[in-house]
Amino acid sequence: MPQSNVTPEPRAPTVTLEHVTRTYRGCPPVAAVKPTTLCLASGDYVSLMGRSGSGKSTLLNIIGLLDRPTSGELRFRGMPTSTLSDRDLAALRGGIGFVFQSFNLLAHRTAAENVALGLLYQAVRRSRRESMARDALDRVGLSHRANALPGQMSGGEQQRVAIARAVVTRPYLVLCDEPTGSLDGASAGLVLDLLEALRSEGLAVLVVTHDLHVAARASRHLMMRDGVVSESLRTSPEMTPHRESS
Repeated sequence: MPQSNVTPEPRAPTVTLEHVTRTYRGCPPVAAVKPTTLCLASGDYVSLMGRSGSGKSTLLNIIGLLDRPTSGELRFRGMPTSTLSDRDLAALRGGIGFVFQSFNLLAHRTAAENVALGLLYQAVRRSRRESMARDALDRVGLSHRANALPGQMSGGEQQRVAIARAVVTRPYLVLCDEPTGSLDGASAGLVLDLLEALRSEGLAVLVVTHDLHVAARASRHLMMRDGVVSESLRTSPEMTPHRESS
């Protein structure tokens, strides 16, 4: 079967996939992710492109510990995950931040309250949650909007709040699924600047996108076709900067 071997840079690995596959039962079975070996290291800024149905969302769910591989091993910071319980996986997931195209902010909660929700299931005192939320908002340049409701903010500001929520837990890895898909050019640029800043702080950042301009900002470029992952030095010219659902 096809296999991609993506050579990591010599930095501390955050996520390592070793011959990982994901097959959905059916008649016939669907191989959404074919044998894949991949490493995301501290300080990586990686784009993942591919047409609708190529397996990007499935791969993202596996890397985010939301879905288990059918075969192979995923290691998170060196720890094998195949034999961990769902509870243990949920604990590891605290080291991963998620950013999506839809901001998923609660309309009746302020920016600071939305960010603090990222700490709800961690052993952090309420007073400390509030302080950490405001620090995270300051990190994305929105300390002055801490008390604003989502409806009072622009789309770009709402996405920056979502990024603050993703990083308030101080994760090792940030996964972004079309994070600029609903933003104008100026707002998208600010969001991409933030992602680059996170990378410079040592986080591993993976961005799923259909936009060549977004992918070009990354330092590593992955392409997915029919469940197979490959890596190139630059984005593929056959991909056009249009949007599709993964």
